[in-house]
Amino acid sequence: MTTIPDIPAPEVPQPRFVIRAITVIGIALSLFQLYAAGVQPLGLFFQRPIHLGFVLVLCFLLYPAFGRGKARGPLGWAIDGVLILAGIAAGAWVPLNIDTIANQIFPRPIDVWMGIVTIIVVLEAARRAVGLGMTLIGAFFIVYAFAGNRGELPFLADWMPGILNHRGYSLDRLASQMTLGAEGIFGIPLGVAATFVFIFVLFGAFLEVTGAGKFFIDLAYAAAGKQRGGPAKAAVIASAGMGSISGSAIANVVTTGAFTIPLMKRLGYRPAQAGGIEAAASTGGQIMPPLMGAGAFLMSEFTRMPYVDIVLVSIFPAILYFGTVYLLVHIAAVKQGMQGLSAEELPSVRKVLAEGWHFLLPLVALVILLVAGYSPMRVGFYAILAIMAAASARALWDFQRNGPTADRFVAMCRRGVALTLEALDLGARNAVAVSVACAVAGIIVGVVGLTGLGLKFSAMMIAFSGGNIVLALILVLLASLVLGMGLPVTAAYIVLIILVGPALTEQFGMPILIAHLVVFWYSQDSNVTPPVALAGFAGAAIAGSKPMETSVQAWKYAKGLYLIPLFMVFNPEIILGGPLPLVLWSGAIAILGLVAFAAALEGYLWGPMSVWMRILLVPGVVALFWPNLTVEIVGSLLIALLLGLNWSVARRSAGDAGPRPAASGS
Repeated sequence: MTTIPDIPAPEVPQPRFVIRAITVIGIALSLFQLYAAGVQPLGLFFQRPIHLGFVLVLCFLLYPAFGRGKARGPLGWAIDGVLILAGIAAGAWVPLNIDTIANQIFPRPIDVWMGIVTIIVVLEAARRAVGLGMTLIGAFFIVYAFAGNRGELPFLADWMPGILNHRGYSLDRLASQMTLGAEGIFGIPLGVAATFVFIFVLFGAFLEVTGAGKFFIDLAYAAAGKQRGGPAKAAVIASAGMGSISGSAIANVVTTGAFTIPLMKRLGYRPAQAGGIEAAASTGGQIMPPLMGAGAFLMSEFTRMPYVDIVLVSIFPAILYFGTVYLLVHIAAVKQGMQGLSAEELPSVRKVLAEGWHFLLPLVALVILLVAGYSPMRVGFYAILAIMAAASARALWDFQRNGPTADRFVAMCRRGVALTLEALDLGARNAVAVSVACAVAGIIVGVVGLTGLGLKFSAMMIAFSGGNIVLALILVLLASLVLGMGLPVTAAYIVLIILVGPALTEQFGMPILIAHLVVFWYSQDSNVTPPVALAGFAGAAIAGSKPMETSVQAWKYAKGLYLIPLFMVFNPEIILGGPLPLVLWSGAIAILGLVAFAAALEGYLWGPMSVWMRILLVPGVVALFWPNLTVEIVGSLLIALLLGLNWSVARRSAGDAGPRPAASGS
């Protein structure tokens, strides 16, 4: 079963020396990453193994052998002690022996043994930090590599369909493939985690400890709190803001949901509805530029496109997603007759900006540096310096304004140092799960490359879909849902794009960037789709509702997650560009289609919608996705007619009710 790392079982307190060790190692890892990002870039066979060594040690200290809810005991310490030493060895072996490894033709026995040790500790770290599902998938791929006629487990070849069969590989070959080159554990996934992802996770940690999270939430409430269903709309806006600094939908839920869900319940939303809205909005944070979790960095590496280009083309689809959630929230609020919060209950926009305007400066600097063409890792480094400078300048301003004294200056400096160390520690801890997941993803990438599984999987996909792109996308969606039950979003995206990417691009002719965006978007669905909806479960925990009911609500509000990728496929100009009139037309019908879909789903827009109108809206929406201009125009006219009729009926009903308020009391 999948675990939810962000809301773990009650922990047994760690001994003081372990807590200190975790803090020291976490700070050391963050300083190492800052050095590599902004002072002296390192080669991949230094950066990646050293990063992995730090992460493995942190993982085995943070997650005891028998679970966080149990004390280690002598046996646990014996196991973890061996694994910690093995993790150090795994991280140090390649950097210390790089000259020998680079100049040898065949691996030495000691290299093979170190490869085996590295694979074992990575799989065990994944079990603890990510969940058993990730470990089992990694182990499955290793067994698959052995299962050919010449492999270590030739008897398994008889159990595999012919299309999946392969020659099989020895333990020596697999171990060297996994750890002595750039196509296994130390491949692209870990490379992205050890560079771009870590530095931006650290940036998020600095924003968090300096109070940026509260600033974004307060700003969202100040902007939307007075409207109907205000807290729900504030949840959507706050989740978009937090999504730009958070790498996890679940972390987004527990951060913003702690404020938004209780207020939604107080306003009249059912507990499951409140939790579902927050889960759907927080999932959008994973597709919100500039960070997009780790997706933008991985896409940049896989597609060989500049990171800033990935960010720019992702802005409009993300706006469409949040706009759809916002509209569904608005319709639900109007249908239930909800009102917003009073001005006395809300923070003032002016006051919020006065207290936290400096948090916007690092984000502005980040965007400017990206557009200027700096590498993402260097941009992250300068963004961290920017948030430190902004926080320090604000502290000095407050110090000067409130009357400078020697004692207050010392207290300010101590607080600054404490917050810096806390951010360095927090950033390292937050990066453990994604780095371990990427290390296991490297095992999968290595085996796929070794056995040619990607091409075979593509052939199977073509066969199952019969060459129909819609059926192929449904298969991708189902595969992402199954993988998402046991893998984090980043790992699910990597596995899927390796397996189905060649089919989408080569067999169906999909542009490579759109293929990656579609797979990445669909990889998010495990956050909001029953039976395992991790963000929905986190929202249920805060709302005090049933997990499955909350997940159904999250799935309902996150429908844009399924429709917008389809629109990218059939209207690629919205991503890839083209003649301006065509791009504007595609953008307009995308908005129209999502509005019509929301109205058909809820049976309400400006007023209640008849069943026949809802039924007729469905073919109109389908027509907007049809790759034919005439069909799109007909669909647009049908939708415009139906929505215009709904507006007219609603306006007439409101006019009739106006002069006779007593008659409308029912």
